[in-house]
Amino acid sequence: MKEINLATKIAVYPLVECSEMEKKLIEAAKEATKKAYVPYSGFRVGAAVLLDNGEILSGNNQENAAYPSGLCAERTTVFFANATYPDRKIEAIAVVAWHKGHFTNDVITPCGGCRQVLLETEKRFNAPMKILMYGNETVYMLESAKDLLPLSFGDEMLK
Repeated sequence: MKEINLATKIAVYPLVECSEMEKKLIEAAKEATKKAYVPYSGFRVGAAVLLDNGEILSGNNQENAAYPSGLCAERTTVFFANATYPDRKIEAIAVVAWHKGHFTNDVITPCGGCRQVLLETEKRFNAPMKILMYGNETVYMLESAKDLLPLSFGDEMLK
């Protein structure tokens, strides 16, 4: 038997240690939580992306009574960015959650579907995307979506 060990490097630090651009991106994601459509769960998620032209775009989760028909904040935001600026790579994404009257203490992480979309977006532009996951007590930062999904399905498997 052979064993494979996978490791992910996560930088963990308080918000005050973030760069000014990272703080701005997190604030845009926080603001986006206010516009989430969450009549069923009440769990508001906001995301914001930084494009390579310096523009910040944001989005949020959108629920539906037919649960599979809703969409996560990360995908809403990435798809909006790619539809609006198809030739601009995403340099970073911040993800934030608001629940029961406050931002969550623990970081919010993307679901599996969002991880796959983030990875595909990186591959599309052949450039890593910084991932910022915010919690009131800490920020997790990854240098690439690959770190979120180390054993991923990709286009190379379709060939």
